[in-house]
Amino acid sequence: MAVHLDHWLVPSKDRVAAARLLAGLLGVPWAEQGPVGPFSPVYVNDGLTLDFDQWSEPVPAQHYCFRVDSVDFDAILERIKAAGIPYRSRPHGPDDHTVNPAFGGKLVYWNQPDGHVWELLTVSYERQAREGI
Repeated sequence: MAVHLDHWLVPSKDRVAAARLLAGLLGVPWAEQGPVGPFSPVYVNDGLTLDFDQWSEPVPAQHYCFRVDSVDFDAILERIKAAGIPYRSRPHGPDDHTVNPAFGGKLVYWNQPDGHVWELLTVSYERQAREGI
């Protein structure tokens, strides 16, 4: 049996602004209001939706990572730059506006206004040890 993650809730102070920003950076569709619940969905791909949810209480910082090919990486990075969003080569630390060449690919990190850390990479370091995944 194959198991697929279908959707994930992303807490935010302004669900519409957060969904619009991420969808714009990734170049994927989104909706101000989803068909179910009080969510602003970002349709990451044919099988995954990120449902941005409005929270009035403090938003816990979370980490989200997207794996893309090199062409898409470059296009998304250009949108990050065009939006004036600081980015960095490491999960934490100063925004050095540098692409990390680790693991034979490219990766960058940036923060979303709610404090979430977003990661974009071309080679999965999580899956290198397990062939075929």
